[in-house]
Amino acid sequence: MWYRVSLAFAIISILLSSFLTVQAQDDNEGDTRADETISFDDTTLERTFNQDDLGILVGNVQRPNGITWFDGNLYTACNGDWTLYQINDTTGATQTFIFGVQDTHSMEILPTEDGFDIWAPDFAKNQVTLVDQDRSAPQTFVDEIDGPWGITYLHAQELFLVTSLRENTILQIDLEGEATPYLDGLRAPAGIDSNEDYVYVANNGSARRAIEWFALIDEEPELKPLVSGLQNVSNVVLAPDKLLYFTYALGTRGVVGRVDPEVCRDEGCSNEDVEIVLFTELPAPLAGLAFSDDMRLFVHTIYRPEIYWVSLYGEVSEPESN
Repeated sequence: MWYRVSLAFAIISILLSSFLTVQAQDDNEGDTRADETISFDDTTLERTFNQDDLGILVGNVQRPNGITWFDGNLYTACNGDWTLYQINDTTGATQTFIFGVQDTHSMEILPTEDGFDIWAPDFAKNQVTLVDQDRSAPQTFVDEIDGPWGITYLHAQELFLVTSLRENTILQIDLEGEATPYLDGLRAPAGIDSNEDYVYVANNGSARRAIEWFALIDEEPELKPLVSGLQNVSNVVLAPDKLLYFTYALGTRGVVGRVDPEVCRDEGCSNEDVEIVLFTELPAPLAGLAFSDDMRLFVHTIYRPEIYWVSLYGEVSEPESN
């Protein structure tokens, strides 16, 4: 069964390249993803959520891929019409943001003096695309990356880290668009996220090395085990509650789990240490995973229009149908 699931995801990745083929982070001026006025001293969940607990946010996007949240909106690229959409996170009201982003599994949104910029790895084009708030024509920020998937921004270093799924590497990209090798030896690296001290990366191609980490203080970064024994991990997100969330497969179903990365960095965690947050009836892979600053979790399966949500801590009004 695990072999068939892994093979299926590999085939999907290959097809993506041939068939027309989150999150804002802390900076020196403030963190729009995790507002300092919102604290989560108690991160205990009453139970594991399931499909019946999920609300549906009806956005007008037929084939969404990765999603990210920023300042009250979700942003997602549609593989079907090559369009980046903006979706209100409460009403589902959807508008076209820009045309020209083909197949994006993750995005990095950073605030600017004029608003924000979006950096989007485009798996189909083998490049990272830059989109500004003025919705100017998308710019090629850097190209010639073989299968870019995940992206995270290191604020202190003023560098992006981008995973190459096909090359099993992480590249570093400066603000001028200069790309250089950063770390190799991964196993189909997909999602990646970071804080000021550590980087976490998902190895989609290895259950034994499912999620690994390294310290930014090290001159020569060394991959170390964080969580082992998970199949097809695709997204990793450091949420506003400071826990690490990730999507993976149990059988053919998509699952969201979490760990305390501080605990798992000591000696590594196994699948038995993972707290299952959401057990869905959606087929793996879960392509999108994002969090609002009040810890609403948004998720969807690959290329399906429904975006599901659940509030992890406290009541939130049900979104109105658009």
